[in-house]
Amino acid sequence: MSAPRTTRTTALHAGAWWLWALGLATAASRTTDPLLLGLLVGVAGYVVAARRTQAPWARSYGAFVKLGLVVIAIRLVFAFFLGSAIPGTHTLVTLPEVPLPDWARGVRIGGRVTAEAMVFALYDGLKLATLLICVGAANALANPARLLKSLPGALYEAGVAVVVAMTFAPNLVADVQRLRAARRLRGRPDRGLRGLLQVGVPVLEGALERSVALAAAMDARGYGRTAEVPRAVRHTTSALTLGGLLGICAGTYGLLGASGSGYGLPLLLAGLAAALGGLWLGGRRSVRSRYRPERWGWRACLVAGSGIAVAALMIFAGAYAPAALHPPAVPLTAPVLPLWPAVSVLVGLLPAFVAPLPPSGDRADRAPSHGRAPDVGPRVKEPTP
Repeated sequence: MSAPRTTRTTALHAGAWWLWALGLATAASRTTDPLLLGLLVGVAGYVVAARRTQAPWARSYGAFVKLGLVVIAIRLVFAFFLGSAIPGTHTLVTLPEVPLPDWARGVRIGGRVTAEAMVFALYDGLKLATLLICVGAANALANPARLLKSLPGALYEAGVAVVVAMTFAPNLVADVQRLRAARRLRGRPDRGLRGLLQVGVPVLEGALERSVALAAAMDARGYGRTAEVPRAVRHTTSALTLGGLLGICAGTYGLLGASGSGYGLPLLLAGLAAALGGLWLGGRRSVRSRYRPERWGWRACLVAGSGIAVAALMIFAGAYAPAALHPPAVPLTAPVLPLWPAVSVLVGLLPAFVAPLPPSGDRADRAPSHGRAPDVGPRVKEPTP
């Protein structure tokens, strides 16, 4: 069955995209194999390319990829100049070592740089970069406003703050792209220090205008109003929420510890139940209404289930074949792509086939016709040189 076009009624639930991306991120956290990590990045990139729209938040995926590359570079630079605890026999270069006092024992600056230490740093940086790219995929695919509608009433105000913070970077990236495209069409430089200065002022002006418009919209919609609830309900809500969080922490500690496996799971379930009860009671303070609540359909189940399946299969693979997911840096060996973990990662491609297609207008905007200038979005004020 072919996937339908995205409309108001067929749009995928934003929470499904986040569960899918968090599943890929969980799988990335269980391995340091660069081939598996590269496969995870490829799966996330393919799904984003196939299902993202032309909304401002959908253009932030490239920024997360660049941020991941910066993280890898920083990790390698630190390992090169500050050394590593990984022993090695293949010396690449020997730097002048800075003598440090006795209280800084275990820390060194300079010294011998080995290939084993650099390879270990590369694996470690690639793992963190993959986590960032998976989060970037969720930002590019999930509509933050639709995600906000699905939050419980008790978390609505905190959710608004989180959504505003999440949309700041994508809108900033979209403004920079529009301004650079506009400057190129006018024959003006868009790179270098001069181009950066000319672009920075209108970007800042646009951010301030969006902030004022957002504040006016929130004030007009009565943001911050709360309903009166009895004192007993307030105390019960606080007790359930606090007790639920403590139960979740204690249950998680019990599951992770070797001696708490017996009481960990019951305590975790009891904490979750208490926390959900506290959130339900806390939602009575919210006076907001829901217009067209988000629906969780079978396509959302498939998308979220594919990410959860990738995480579960990778965790299971780490239990029966941990050496396959963590290639050693000492001694130096070429990484090998394990078969079954790689097949489990490919399950994450399911959203590229079952999720609704982007609107037809988005597809048309990606390939402008010949003889017509590409659409650079709404005009943004640009200072006169």
